[in-house]
Amino acid sequence: MAAGAAQGLGEGGGGRGFLGPRVPAEVEAMARGVQDVGKETFRRLLKVTVNALEGKDCRESVRLIAESANLSEEQLAFLISGMYTLLREALRLPLSTFKQEVFKEDLKELRIPDDFIVDFSSVVFGNRRPPSEGTALVQRSRLPSIQDFRWRVDVAISTSSLARALQPSILMMMKLSDGTAHRFEVPVAKFQELRYNVALILKEMNDLEKRSILKIQD
Repeated sequence: MAAGAAQGLGEGGGGRGFLGPRVPAEVEAMARGVQDVGKETFRRLLKVTVNALEGKDCRESVRLIAESANLSEEQLAFLISGMYTLLREALRLPLSTFKQEVFKEDLKELRIPDDFIVDFSSVVFGNRRPPSEGTALVQRSRLPSIQDFRWRVDVAISTSSLARALQPSILMMMKLSDGTAHRFEVPVAKFQELRYNVALILKEMNDLEKRSILKIQD
């Protein structure tokens, strides 16, 4: 049982840990606006949001909801944007540490109606989770990754200002996943600074993993 991790998610940030220490503005706006929405309209909005997470075109569905539910474009934008953010953040968390009870308590603190909490839970913890989860993670913004990295040490025999330099430097070349390649030269002093900072980050990560709140307890 992942007691430590579950407590960290549920109790951090005033019981809304899965949304971070500060609840996104669009989620707060959705939580206020959804209280005036009927159950049928909410479920249609929820279906549209799940379809959006799966990468489907939802413009026609949104238009039909706007016509039948008498909601303005601004109201729809607040509701769908908030529901999208809430589900996206919840679907990023593994079920091994993120418990349904914690999720429901977090939504209760946002004052979302109980019937709607049940519907949200059915998406996050129900049969539709795997495809929604995969799409939400794939579509998030990310930087290109390194596919190939090469380096060599070079020594400048002379420069335009000095007849004899003999200063070593490190030539690096990176190929990224977006197809671009970058070649640059790093002085030894800067390389030592880089090496130190990487070692410092690894140490801080190791210290963070040792904290009891992040340990998985049996």
